[in-house]
Amino acid sequence: MTMPTTAQPRSGRELLELEMARQQADALASINANQPNSVQAAESMRRTGRLFMIGMGASHYANRIAEPLYRHAGIEAWATTAADELTSPLPAAAPATRLFVSQSGESGEIVELIGKLGDQRDAFAITLDPGSTLGRALPSLIGAGGGEIAFAATRSLTVTLALHGALFAALGGSDRGARMALESPVARGIDAALAALGDKPAIALAGCGVCRGLAETSGLMLMELARLPALGFELGQFRHGPLELLSPKLGVLLLRDADSNEADTRDVARATAEAGSPPVVFDCSGRDALSGAVTVAFPARGGLGAVLTMLPSLQRLIIGIAAARVEPVGEPLRSTKITRSA
Repeated sequence: MTMPTTAQPRSGRELLELEMARQQADALASINANQPNSVQAAESMRRTGRLFMIGMGASHYANRIAEPLYRHAGIEAWATTAADELTSPLPAAAPATRLFVSQSGESGEIVELIGKLGDQRDAFAITLDPGSTLGRALPSLIGAGGGEIAFAATRSLTVTLALHGALFAALGGSDRGARMALESPVARGIDAALAALGDKPAIALAGCGVCRGLAETSGLMLMELARLPALGFELGQFRHGPLELLSPKLGVLLLRDADSNEADTRDVARATAEAGSPPVVFDCSGRDALSGAVTVAFPARGGLGAVLTMLPSLQRLIIGIAAARVEPVGEPLRSTKITRSA
């Protein structure tokens, strides 16, 4: 007699690894499958000249990464949280395109906003679940592969950024390096970076341009998985006061792309090293390594290409830091994957 077997549930770490293993393929499929809705949303942006991107959590930070690139394309772009939009909405007097971003399509604040939405002519969505409240309500760019199953955003962030790339391509003919980075992924060793940051009780992350939002979402992922204080800063903002945080006990991770401010990055790296904690630099600038820093060097890239090039190694670094502190990794104590109520 054969006894029935019961499959063991996968750990949080295993779910993270599964999502990351397919994120590039799903992101490329997402770019290829969303041409019509990309064109429709881009036409709306060109007509209104303004874009309000609305999300929560990592979806908001994906919008923060994309925000400066829309501005470079001539669109007055703003990334705001759905919670802020509920209490202090952006002005609606002038025409604007609204882009609601939620990987699940069920975040409580997003669902509440959709229920209050009047004129939907210039309203669009990015989501991984076409059957969600958001996916059913608005013309949507749909990420391939279905909803994300791991706790922290990995695949959903990569796919959401790829869908912004599809919008950039429809808007101005260039996806800002997204396809190139996804088709030719670059893996880098993170052992030295992990040794420099792994025992720090707090970590500050900083970058400018697209790296600002990448620093913010990386800070969120560190707090979720490693349960340590981790703050993401715009590089200039980090220089204006928060440098007082610097000490041998503070880990600093700087994100540097081809468009980064060279002088500011060098100043922060030097101050960090002088405070007794050499910074880790994820470097897509193509420039000389910063003195006194632990450098993880990537090909010279800017825009979404830089973000999507650094992101897989950055995810592995964050999970490595978490694994040294938390057991089991990726299994939250107080949070849920989808926050359904404000």
